[in-house]
Amino acid sequence: MADTWDNVTIPEFNSLLQMDPYLKQYEKDFRRRYGLFEKRLFLLEEAEGGFDQFTRSYRTFGVNRMADNRLVLREWAPAAEALFLTGDFNGWDNFSHPYEKKEFGKWELCLPPKYDKSPAIEHNTKLKVVVHTKKGERLYRISPWAKYAIQAEKQVIYDWVHWDPPQPYLHIHPRPKKPQSLRIYESHVGIASPDPKVASYTNFTTNVLPRIKDLGYNCIQLMAVMEHAYYASFGYQVTSFFAASSRYGTPEELKQLIDTAHSLDIVVLLDVVHSHASQNTEDGLNSFDGSDSCFFHSPPRGEHALWGSRLFNYSSWEVLRFLLSNLRWWMEEYRFDGFRFDGVTSMMYHHHGIGSMFSGDYSEYFGLQVDEDSLVYLMTANHVLHTLYPDCITIAEDVSGMPAVCRSVAEGGLGFDYRLAMAIPDKWIQILKELADEAWDMGNIVYTLTNRRYGENCIAYAESHDQSLVGDKSLAFWLMDKEMYTNMSSLIPMTPVIDRGIQLHKMIRLLTHALGGEGYLNFMGNEFGHPEWLDFPRKGNNESYHYARRQYNLLDTDHLRYKQLYNFDRDMNRTEDKYGWLAAPPAFVSARHEGDKVIVFERGNVLFLLNFHPTRSQTNYRVAVASPGKYTIKLDSDEVQYGGHGRLDHNTEFFTEPQPFNERENSMLVYIPCRTALILGNDDTESCY
Repeated sequence: MADTWDNVTIPEFNSLLQMDPYLKQYEKDFRRRYGLFEKRLFLLEEAEGGFDQFTRSYRTFGVNRMADNRLVLREWAPAAEALFLTGDFNGWDNFSHPYEKKEFGKWELCLPPKYDKSPAIEHNTKLKVVVHTKKGERLYRISPWAKYAIQAEKQVIYDWVHWDPPQPYLHIHPRPKKPQSLRIYESHVGIASPDPKVASYTNFTTNVLPRIKDLGYNCIQLMAVMEHAYYASFGYQVTSFFAASSRYGTPEELKQLIDTAHSLDIVVLLDVVHSHASQNTEDGLNSFDGSDSCFFHSPPRGEHALWGSRLFNYSSWEVLRFLLSNLRWWMEEYRFDGFRFDGVTSMMYHHHGIGSMFSGDYSEYFGLQVDEDSLVYLMTANHVLHTLYPDCITIAEDVSGMPAVCRSVAEGGLGFDYRLAMAIPDKWIQILKELADEAWDMGNIVYTLTNRRYGENCIAYAESHDQSLVGDKSLAFWLMDKEMYTNMSSLIPMTPVIDRGIQLHKMIRLLTHALGGEGYLNFMGNEFGHPEWLDFPRKGNNESYHYARRQYNLLDTDHLRYKQLYNFDRDMNRTEDKYGWLAAPPAFVSARHEGDKVIVFERGNVLFLLNFHPTRSQTNYRVAVASPGKYTIKLDSDEVQYGGHGRLDHNTEFFTEPQPFNERENSMLVYIPCRTALILGNDDTESCY
């Protein structure tokens, strides 16, 4: 078989090797992966007429209405003995509507229209698939392709509801162009309100989208949209993959949310969970046909030891159909603009990352511990998405650092556009937990922020939803803790704790934004220092919604300092929009001074100056710069409107001298107040856009 892979040609593999010559010794692994991918595409072409048709299988599976109002229903249940359809339409008769068995484990049922030519199953009525197993059991199941599921009051199990509205929502606005600089607002619809309840799609459209636009984010990453029976799972235990969660409203209301975002020139990504599935049987995929496999590997391979969930069999033809069609469904039906793939590390390795520290040694990324079925699935998914939708954005949640995750499939990579820089938030939490301000290591901070694979784009973030969950605290809460309850009014002098917290909150975010990646992410509410943590209603907290909300109302009280943090975040994004540092090459760091606690770097034709020293301002401080000319202040975290002390005169002009310094031809003298971040721009040069 080795000879087979030796004959495989990866079209642009040399580009990958030029980027990283050390990968040459793993060329056979890359050839084998690419060969398996090519074979998968060839078989799709041969058996299904190509991936375009194959990935639209939601048009042929589940329930589909034909032009003459006939309903055609199709399921894949290879281990079933018989299948029946029951529901409101037939008075819940378990035997009147049998499916016909077809080849390859498929089942089909055709329902002619009623006498009045209307469909046999009415919109918004309940259905169940009745599965008879070879053991003689009768199981009631939701179709894996169900487009809508609801939870009746005081009921645990979700019901499958046929969704075929007479007047479906029609998108008006075209998709925005793919942003050059990605500024992501990570969002959860259900908590997007100050009220202690599950918030709605409509609330998000009306009340949250205008704030996101004002803040300067050009991308929304929507969590917990795929239907999940357990709200407290944060959407990561999916039960119905094609259903938009009904707890926030209807599918049409989600479509309106996305369409409205597009009208504001904001792209919308779905947090897609293809790494695992809920182990629920009655309202999930698990044991759909009565077997312990079907969509999944049989145990133990098909079970995740830590998550208590089921793991897909990515080598299965019908699983491939299901997952690729799922991606296509969200792109076509809802007009999402791309995906953040959850749990990619778990997918890529047989050990799922459990107990693996990932030292960065290349041997960790190749060999028997790698799940090549998963890799080929991810390559295929990215190839399909980027071929059909050239502006589609895909982001990998990977902590392992596997090489070529964010290189094109043609180079032998997995084809993602970005990966999440997951080490950065961990570093900030570690610093705040363990180190006094005087002990902050500038070199180590810069190393963490810049330690990424060259040529592979990263999304930097100081904190995401993970850091806000119960058991941890947001950066604002680490910095200011209980004083946030009593001392956030601007009508009283700042206490030392609040002063420190507000200044460092801004500095941490700007440094991460400017140095940490090619995109930036913020979890909703954290931009203004949202107090407390995040906790969903569950038995352990008496089903309370108190912590399952975002208190945007804090921004509407002008004298609270949350508004100052909001203003800084807004102006930081707007400054990036003007100068485009996220789309610029990596920064040149000219200073990381331990004694002075100063970091200086250039990126996107602007100069960043950060003084983390708790007490010492730097006067007549020489900094290196590439371009000569006159520099002025473009952003100043010490401005009073941002909760600063207003120590800088914004009319000041800084002129360079041809005096080489820190590996740059030019330098100048500046004033950087303590605990202040500055952006200086050269008025003699254009921005990089």
